[in-house]
Amino acid sequence: MARHPNGARAGQKARNRTYTIVAVVLIVGALIAFYYGPFGKNEAEPIDVSETSLESDANDVAAVEPEVNGIITLTPPEEVTPEPNLAVSGEAEPTIPLPEPNLPEPAPIPVSVPVVQPGDEAAAMIASAETLMNQGSGGILAAREKLNEALRMPMSPQQRSDVITRLSKLSEQWLYGRTVLPNDPICESYMVRSGDRLAVIGDKYKVPYEILMEINHISDPRSLQAGATIKVVKGPFHAKVHRSTFTMDVYLQTTYVRSYSVGLGKPGYDTPTGLWRVRPGGKAYATSWRDPDSGIVYQPEDPDYPLGSRWIALDGLSGEAKGRDGFGIHGTKEPEQIGKAGSRGCIRMYNGEVIQVYNMLVEGLSRIEVVD
Repeated sequence: MARHPNGARAGQKARNRTYTIVAVVLIVGALIAFYYGPFGKNEAEPIDVSETSLESDANDVAAVEPEVNGIITLTPPEEVTPEPNLAVSGEAEPTIPLPEPNLPEPAPIPVSVPVVQPGDEAAAMIASAETLMNQGSGGILAAREKLNEALRMPMSPQQRSDVITRLSKLSEQWLYGRTVLPNDPICESYMVRSGDRLAVIGDKYKVPYEILMEINHISDPRSLQAGATIKVVKGPFHAKVHRSTFTMDVYLQTTYVRSYSVGLGKPGYDTPTGLWRVRPGGKAYATSWRDPDSGIVYQPEDPDYPLGSRWIALDGLSGEAKGRDGFGIHGTKEPEQIGKAGSRGCIRMYNGEVIQVYNMLVEGLSRIEVVD
């Protein structure tokens, strides 16, 4: 039997309506799912950024490491330290403050102090003394004190030579001249009394009478007359021997007078260092001497007498010198040995210069220090 055409169209329309309704239902369902799903929530609701929420998220999230031996290990994510705001210009964004580092206290800034080189202070003293020396007799004593102070300071060999030269020049004025400079603490005038003898006056001032004769140009001590005024110095004199330079410095108390070249002990007979004194009764114009090596005894009149003019016996007090004897200061018949190590330990001097030292050193009182 054949279908009626109208009936077929009616069935087609019914199917179309069904398809339409199903499509509408699907679209509506999709919209509802979108709205109430995660995408619709992210757009419609605010994101919770409170600390509680951040902590909860951090606890819920974990990094999954590769499976090892069938075991999957979960490790929390590493903490990330926020980087400081490095904005170059414009308003800086707020950053999380970092704790201040525990830095050491800064070292104090050193104060700049001028560096004084060795010899600079001595150079200033020498220059000051030179100015005083140019002022005439009024500046002699002040210059003497300046130079003596400088002599005790560190200085170069050339500076020391300059100081000694100036002091030696000054001693010709304050010591060896007959004039007594005003307010000189180590020189003064003395009026001779009846019955005075030059040796007694010398003993009173702790100096040999010979130096008083030299200062006052007295040729014969018996010519001293009562009522005369002479110049006296306050002793005693002392000496310091330097083995390294073969020199002897002579002082009146602590005031430098002059220097002399000396000969000293040869190797194996070294002149002992330390402190000596002039032996009481140990000074002589000439004396017999026994050679400790050969045992030969020499007399002053012998042509090969080795001691030259004058003999000053020494007693050792301290240092290497302590308890030693048989040593002395004397002249020599071998002047070529002065400035060298050639004696058997004694201190040799030129014959003329040993007489000057003899006239200054006092038995029992004068000290001789031997240093390197």
